[in-house]
Amino acid sequence: MYICCLFFHKIPYSNSVFWGPNLENARLALVSAEADLSLPLAKELPSRHAQLNALRSTEEFDVLVIGGGATGAGCALDAVTRNLKTALVERDDFSSGTSSRSTKLIHGGVRYLQKAIMKLDYEQYLMVKEALHERANLLEIAPHLSAPLPIMLPVYKWWQLPYYWAGIKMYDLVAGIHCLKSSYVLSKSKALELFPMLKKDRLVGAIVYYDGQHNDARMNLSIALTAARYGAAVCNYTEVVRLLKHDGKVCGVRCKDLITGQEFDVKAKCVINATGPFTDSVRKMDSQQVENICQPSAGVHIVIPGYYSPDNMGLLDPSTSDGRVIFFLPWEKMTIAGTTDTPTNVTAHPIPREDDINFILSEVRHYLSQDVEVRRGDVLAAWSGIRPLVTDPDSKDTQSICRNHIVSLSDSGLVTIAGGKWTTYRAMAEETLDAAVGAHKLLADRCRTVGLMLEGAKGWTPTLYIRLVQDYGLEKEVAEHLASTYGGKAFDVAKMAQVTGQRWPIVGKRLVSEFPYIEGEVLYAIKEYACTAIDVIARRTRLGFLNVQAADEALPRIVQIMSEELGWSREKSAELEAARTFLHQEMGYRSRSEQLTRTAEINLDQYEKRFHKFDKENKGFITIVDVQRVLQSINVHINENALHEILNEVDLNKNGQVELNEFLQLMSAVKKGQVSDSRLAILMMTAEETLDKRGPVTVDRSGGGV
Repeated sequence: MYICCLFFHKIPYSNSVFWGPNLENARLALVSAEADLSLPLAKELPSRHAQLNALRSTEEFDVLVIGGGATGAGCALDAVTRNLKTALVERDDFSSGTSSRSTKLIHGGVRYLQKAIMKLDYEQYLMVKEALHERANLLEIAPHLSAPLPIMLPVYKWWQLPYYWAGIKMYDLVAGIHCLKSSYVLSKSKALELFPMLKKDRLVGAIVYYDGQHNDARMNLSIALTAARYGAAVCNYTEVVRLLKHDGKVCGVRCKDLITGQEFDVKAKCVINATGPFTDSVRKMDSQQVENICQPSAGVHIVIPGYYSPDNMGLLDPSTSDGRVIFFLPWEKMTIAGTTDTPTNVTAHPIPREDDINFILSEVRHYLSQDVEVRRGDVLAAWSGIRPLVTDPDSKDTQSICRNHIVSLSDSGLVTIAGGKWTTYRAMAEETLDAAVGAHKLLADRCRTVGLMLEGAKGWTPTLYIRLVQDYGLEKEVAEHLASTYGGKAFDVAKMAQVTGQRWPIVGKRLVSEFPYIEGEVLYAIKEYACTAIDVIARRTRLGFLNVQAADEALPRIVQIMSEELGWSREKSAELEAARTFLHQEMGYRSRSEQLTRTAEINLDQYEKRFHKFDKENKGFITIVDVQRVLQSINVHINENALHEILNEVDLNKNGQVELNEFLQLMSAVKKGQVSDSRLAILMMTAEETLDKRGPVTVDRSGGGV
């Protein structure tokens, strides 16, 4: 079977449609060095206030982009580096939608190549080829945010070994000179050595191939910030109320600043609709008669502890129980599992469904060793992202829709970019701007984004974190995090870090003890256009995506820092409530009361005895004083604030004390695996074991009773 046998398939659409990928004009044969630009790169980011003033005061922009996701930010960067006067407006925050809720992979799409070969689909082959070229470019222009990742494909039937090997080798072949590293076959013993959590039964061997991985929200933000440094007026929390028209042609938009409520007009020669799942809503602002071209699909991911997977090896299950593909990947010292692919309605606040979470957990159990107990309580966070798939009238379900993109030009001149995937954002932006420049006769330079380094890439080296430790006295883990998140800009963040007052670390007070995020990052996030606490926990840092409980604990301090910097007063409580609602709904944080009040058929007598060892006075509840007394008796000292947080996890009615029934509900949930991260349960069990080991003091040890 040869690739040359593949054919090109085109779906007809109304109006002018340009199908991607357009490889004839693509300059992706080699990843070039940084483009030679005459534009100055601003050393300081303009403030959001300055960006709003630019939107209001500019007589007319050449290009106005609606949407601050990866594609929209990519369009803005492409436009401004072509010497076009550029603006971008986003209703929420940059990367607040699908672009921050991905699988975190930069990939060509192994399953799309399989479909291309099996179905002789030339379009899918071109899409994979383009994506693999774009993968190489993205790894080049943002090395601090991305890196190659080996992914293991376990094989449980002998006949599958040559079949999968041939497919993966074809993946390497299509990548050509951009192949990250050649794939290879592993024996059963070697596969288990590299991935010890893997199920041993009937395992034949494994195949390892390479794709890229990145911090998606930070990558998206870096694209937008780079556009801002080159002179684009980019502004979040700026909603498009309606399109402006003159003689039937789109000539700008009516905007509303959602922070102040003020409305204003922004004029532009060309308006680009890059709103992902909301593509059709903007198109209907242009014309109510247009048919929908996007079919949304929900992809749910979960985060579980890092011990579920090796530090630097992912896993791919190519054939789940319902035919979907499941990835199991290390990320930010945790493990991501996903994704689902189900039809959904478009919403700005997608919520992960419990049945999707349980489906992923069930699939994970199939390929992990029986020694590893996969528990619902181990889910630290979960999210749902809405993929803006392009509708094919012939497809039966969203799984069979091609992840390609279209660039559409309406009769009124509105340019729409729809579909596609994260990896190809740059090529999609290039094609969109090519279409816009041609349709609106804009005077523009050629595309300059191949090899154009993104925010933070300059000055980054793999050993940059060592300088941060040496120059600023940061903890090694914190320094590594800052270097991999901000790249060369990490020094600017370190300068904002407060002195700890300790011998070590000298600077860098953490927001929560188990994660390397520091308070100085909140101040820097404001410079990066963070306007809410959600912006900080979800996109400037990734705390909300990694552990919702830790994010909840960090929120009061984050809100306090932001209120002091932004002059909040009444807004503080509203911000805190909004952020907690976000965690509980969109990040899968099932409230403790929901997890703890489920009935359980287990014997709780031993746990009641444990409770009374702390409740010496038989009050029926325990307080911080009770826990401190027991801990002091075994020479364990814990900060009072930390103890308050520990008890607060279980204190369902928030009265400052843990009643017996609350404690028994906790232990019941822990026993059933519904809760696995209760610090109070672990603390009390450890203290009890220590107390039980302490016998009476012997006569010789006591000085003979004298």
